[in-house]
Amino acid sequence: MDTDRLKEEKERGISIELGFAYLKLANGQTAGIIDVPGHERFIKNMLAGVGGIDIVLLVIAADEGVMPQTREHLDIIQLLNVNRGVVVITKKDLVDEDWLEMVTEDIRDFIKGTVMENAPLVSVSAVKGDGMNELLQVINQLAAESEIQTGKYTGPPRLPIDRVFTITGFGTVATGTLLSGAINTGDNLQIYPAGGIYRVRNIQVHGHKVSTAEAGQRVAINLSGLEIGELDRGQVLAAQGSLQPTHRLDVKLQFLKSAPKPLKHRARVRVYLGTAEILGRVILLDREELEPGAETYIQLQLEEPVAAARGDHLVIRSYSPMRTTGGGVVVDPTAIKHKRYREEIIKALKTAEKGTPAELLEQFLAANARLCTSADLATGTGLTVETVTGALRELLDRGHAVELLSEGEKTYLSVQVMVKWEDKIKQALSEYHQKYPLRDGYPKEELRSRFFPALSNKHFQMLLTGLEHTGSLDLRANSVAIGGFTPQPGSDQSTAIKRLEKIFLANPYQPPGWSEAVQEAGITKDDQEILNYLLNRGPLVKVADGMFFHQWALAEITALVKNHLSEKGELLLGELRDLLQTSRKYALPLLEYMDREKITRRVGDKRVAGRALSAIGKADH
Repeated sequence: MDTDRLKEEKERGISIELGFAYLKLANGQTAGIIDVPGHERFIKNMLAGVGGIDIVLLVIAADEGVMPQTREHLDIIQLLNVNRGVVVITKKDLVDEDWLEMVTEDIRDFIKGTVMENAPLVSVSAVKGDGMNELLQVINQLAAESEIQTGKYTGPPRLPIDRVFTITGFGTVATGTLLSGAINTGDNLQIYPAGGIYRVRNIQVHGHKVSTAEAGQRVAINLSGLEIGELDRGQVLAAQGSLQPTHRLDVKLQFLKSAPKPLKHRARVRVYLGTAEILGRVILLDREELEPGAETYIQLQLEEPVAAARGDHLVIRSYSPMRTTGGGVVVDPTAIKHKRYREEIIKALKTAEKGTPAELLEQFLAANARLCTSADLATGTGLTVETVTGALRELLDRGHAVELLSEGEKTYLSVQVMVKWEDKIKQALSEYHQKYPLRDGYPKEELRSRFFPALSNKHFQMLLTGLEHTGSLDLRANSVAIGGFTPQPGSDQSTAIKRLEKIFLANPYQPPGWSEAVQEAGITKDDQEILNYLLNRGPLVKVADGMFFHQWALAEITALVKNHLSEKGELLLGELRDLLQTSRKYALPLLEYMDREKITRRVGDKRVAGRALSAIGKADH
């Protein structure tokens, strides 16, 4: 297959852009082949093609030998940890046996100490066909051993885009190597880091239409409703919500021995991740500069957002002149800004790099003070949902995490964070109860917005419910109290409350207004607190705005109304006024109150017995 599709490629006889072909293997599988440009000026394009490969064919011409760009290509293969491959020596028909043997020895020295050290060397002539059968045998053997057989590519679908084009009648098509999971026709995929969500209309694998594409395959996807300008090389198509765009990545960096000078703190570099090229700065966490050949943990501060997963390999090149100087592995794809020269941060990064799934989850939960679903944890740690489920069970059994539930949704929180939050809430409640001893509790929304603004109302309610189950808190309709708390008036307030009750009972059917009662009782402060307490706990009941009756008086009034209705079947406003020996000022609000409470029911100008009164009658009987 001729993979050079551009006019300038054909005119100049060299590859400039990525080319794509495929090969039927002996075991029936089809291998996708990515032809990357070899010229040093097109290393950027080369890097966009090698991110998802399992096997490398390192091609070296017999008549030229190892070239400068070959050295850079091998550095990149080494940094990306592509550990299966074959060295293909081409154009063997253009040199004699002695020259070929000399070139072969040079190549063996060249690959010594690299991931390609034990790779087979095959000499071929594309023109004469010499060595091609041997090369095919080697490729078949390497493919049979490939890690794609061992579950390396499990997880949600993720496709870094390396080419975008349009087809008349179909629309926008994106191609790439599917790194993990599977994509089905009809699936909805999200573009990262941009965020748009589109439906998969058609899928092709190696030129054939299929309903499902699997990890490791070269895939072409036709997306419904997508304009070509909305998608470009460097972006990623993945399951909705499975990645988290970020401007920061924590990385274990290997700095090449061949780098011309040390890497300084805050050096500007070009970062190659998947098919993307992004500018960024290197934040050295434990030193001021990194010597060639050394490795350390760094943070990449990127100028544009990226969407990465834990374990992704990347390459860095110097900003100018452009030269590959190092690369590494993404340790934390959702990193926060770190303070430098902190031992605990380096320790945490070591755990993030090499820890068990349970250790990774525990560290992630402790560092991210929020309620996380299983999907959140999978996205944040780069683990599969299945692995997260097992690790969570381990943490829950060991008492290192807590599970919070609400309406079928499960979220998880570090025990350390839970204890810290519990202490914060109890401290706030204690101060609140001391300041407002007559109130039921701290208003929920005020408590959330003041102390936990990052938590949604739903997650804050889940937290409170979890703490209520431990007995730490009591939840009321709209407030929160420390477990076992009951509003209790102080001695001065108790005296004031007794005076007020006496005042309201002195003339029960014509009670005073609140201000009048407060003045008569000699209360000079906390009058609104006392009023709210009396209304919430009894014995006062609000009948109308500014009108309060003692609950004993209302019980007596209800009994009188019940007896009247039993005898006459109906009640007029004037009859109630006379019955209570009160005025219209009180009788009308009382009737309206009893209507609301279903004690009476208005029919024209009259009242008849309501449902509540009928129920009272049955209970009395």
